[in-house]
Amino acid sequence: MTKKQDRNFDGMAQKFQRNIYQTTKGQLRQQVLLRDLLALPELQQPQRILDVGAGQGQMALELARHGHQLLLTDISASMLQIAAEQAGQAGLGDRIQCQQSSLQQLSEQQPRFPVVLCHAMLEWLAEPEQAISQLRQLIEPGGILSLMFYNLDAKRFGNLLYGNFEYVAAGLAQRKTVPLSPQHPLSPSEVLAWCESAGFELLSKTGVRCFHDYLRQPSMQQSHFAELLALELQYNRQEPYASLGKYIHLVVRAPRS
Repeated sequence: MTKKQDRNFDGMAQKFQRNIYQTTKGQLRQQVLLRDLLALPELQQPQRILDVGAGQGQMALELARHGHQLLLTDISASMLQIAAEQAGQAGLGDRIQCQQSSLQQLSEQQPRFPVVLCHAMLEWLAEPEQAISQLRQLIEPGGILSLMFYNLDAKRFGNLLYGNFEYVAAGLAQRKTVPLSPQHPLSPSEVLAWCESAGFELLSKTGVRCFHDYLRQPSMQQSHFAELLALELQYNRQEPYASLGKYIHLVVRAPRS
């Protein structure tokens, strides 16, 4: 059996930008995360923030505009190059640093931060449960972890709605790998259990794209984006909608001692 490896997106940076960041699903994700993060008491004043698996740094740019200092890390050099270029173009180069590093390397040598972000990375890792403990080592006592991951329950639900019955019955296993589609979605209850085992306290849970991906007319994602975004922001912290998000955003607090 081939050993699982963490996914590296070197060579796919432009495709990522075009197919993810510049689409309505990327724009909606950005707005939901910003709403959640900027409401935190910890971010009402400038903070040092570590963004693990930062990719092209879209979230970091927005947080830097609010006065925060960010260290962006990723295993992909091409993704970080784009992040650095965008920071420079936005006049934010003094607030954003980039470092090519894996999570394991970070947890072994990096100083701790009051706020750590880890968005859309967990589902690409070979050992996601171990990653929670590694993230814990990067956070100051009482600090905040913002964790967003691909939702297994939503993937199953969506494929049932689309009529992909054989795919669901086969446990969502597919023969051909889709490069930008996470192949290892995670159970929210399982991720919560990992967080609790690491000593984290749950502060909030948000669904990301609770309605967007289920529209019967996908063209409405673009033509009615403003209305869709407003409704997502209104309902995505309420059940059952929160648990239907294609991604789940957890904000958790590390032990204070």
